Formats: sequence, structure tokens, C-alpha cells
Amino acid sequence: MTTHLGAPVVEVSGLVKRFGRKSAVNRLDLRVERGQVLALLGPNGAGKTTTVEVCEGFLRPDQGTVRVLGLDPVRDGAALRVRIGVMPQGGGAYPGIRAGEMLRVVASCAADPLDPAWLLEVLGLTATARVPYKRLSGGQRQRLSLACALVTRPELVFLDEPTAGMDPQARRLVWDLVAALRADGVSVLLTTHMMDEAETLADQVVIIDNGRAVAAGSTHQLTTDDPDARRLRFRARAGLDTGALAATLTDDCRVDEIEPGSYLVAGRVDPQVVSVVTAWCAEQGVLAEEIRVATRSLEDVFLDLTGRELRA
Repeated sequence: MTTHLGAPVVEVSGLVKRFGRKSAVNRLDLRVERGQVLALLGPNGAGKTTTVEVCEGFLRPDQGTVRVLGLDPVRDGAALRVRIGVMPQGGGAYPGIRAGEMLRVVASCAADPLDPAWLLEVLGLTATARVPYKRLSGGQRQRLSLACALVTRPELVFLDEPTAGMDPQARRLVWDLVAALRADGVSVLLTTHMMDEAETLADQVVIIDNGRAVAAGSTHQLTTDDPDARRLRFRARAGLDTGALAATLTDDCRVDEIEPGSYLVAGRVDPQVVSVVTAWCAEQGVLAEEIRVATRSLEDVFLDLTGRELRA
């Protein structure tokens, strides 16, 4: 069975996955179009990895339907695995296998693989080709895992936290590879905790919390759809009375000291609000610096929807 060119490469409808009494995923809908990069975002325990593992066929859904490249990931697992690339969270390999050997083993499963030596060079792993997996650094393991996901020339790639543990240079390299995949018509479903990564790579973003989708759209749509959701940021001495400042503003504005000396005014920010904030600071004998007004960032949207408390 092949995917019709106009059909989504991933289509999830009403997905439910339980572990005991806990619903890790709760009636989730999700679509990835051909040649699209979709970022699945959410706090720890939101259901991201579980959703990806269901799509990969490693977990069986309790309810709902899942189709990947037109196939049932569980029933048609053997046919699906030769068409997808999987980069699991944390890599995973036999500790004693050498990096180059591991990539060649994966390549041998494909009818028309990429050249493993070329891929090792592209990912900066040539010097570690003979190094056992257990001796690779965390970033090197991630890059090797990415190489294994790409060497089979997949139509669809699943990337779970693809740049975790990487230095800035390696992250940029991975971003360039993902952009090249999109340009070649390969679809990508990735999970990440890095908002700049999602903003840079994703055509579409889905934010999930407690197993449910709470927002979906392009980064531009998510950050600009609410005309009243502007942010005024400024710097001043630490410890200002944010409650007193908020009391001088309209009811739909809130004020937070997001880190010592860095303040955020959120809500219906207009010229009057800017004037009131600067006047209030002047009354306190405080100079407000680096004043700027902007729409919400993707991180702002994420925190507004999922909360600012730490998750285990």
C-alpha cells in the first residue's frame, strides 16, 4: 500500500494510550503533511514520546486510529519500518559495537542506502568510526543515532529530542540537515524542549499537555493570533513592587519579574501602558532601560498554555 500524494503522511485521530490508570495520551488528533516538519511540544510527561512511539509501531493504541504512510504501524509494521527513519530519545545501541559498524548494519537493511562513510563525514563522526558506542559522548551518540535514522533514505523521519546534549555547532548542523530533508520532500515529526529549535525548523507546531492538544498552527499563527497578547519588557533594579505597578495598569495587564532586574508586562499593551510604566518607574526614582514591545514568543505561548511550574 502506498500513500496518495495528497494524503497526510501521519494521521492520528482520537488517540488514547493508557499505562495502568493513567492516560498518557488522551484523544489526540495529529496530521503531518508530505514534505512538512511538525514539532510536537509539551512539558515532561505531556505524552510526546508516547505519541511518537505509537506512530512508530512500538506501542499499540488503546483507542483511536493511527495511519503512517497509509499503513497501520502495528499491523503493517514490517512494511512501514523500511520506509521510515527513527531517532529514539537517547540513541540506543549495543555498547561494544563501533560507530561505523553500527551505521553499516543499519544501511544493510535498505535497498538503496546512503553511503555510510559520507554520512559519517557530514555529521563529523569520521574520526570516531572505530570508537565503541559506549565511549562516545552524549552528543556523538545523538549524531550517530541521527545518521542511523537517515542512512536508509526514509520518506518520513521521527526525531525525538534530536539535539539533546549537542554543542551549538552540532545543533546547527542538525538543523541544516533537517532543512535539507524538507527540501528533498522528506517529512519530519520531531519532539523538542527547545523553543528556538521549533521556531527555526517547524512548518507546524502542536503543543500538548496532559495528553491533549492545547494549540496547533504555525509559529506565526500561535504568536500573533491574539492582538492583545503583546509583551512589554524592560530592565531596572531588582525587587520592584510589581503588584504596585500592576495596580496602576488596566485589569488585563499583569507584571512579573521573570528574573532579577528583568520585568515583563503582559496583556493589552498600548502607548498608554508604556507611558504609565515609565512614569511609575520615574516616581520610584528608577531608570527603566531596554524597553521594548513585541508579540509573544513561542516560549511565551508555551508557558501561558502549560504553566510555569517545574514538571518531574
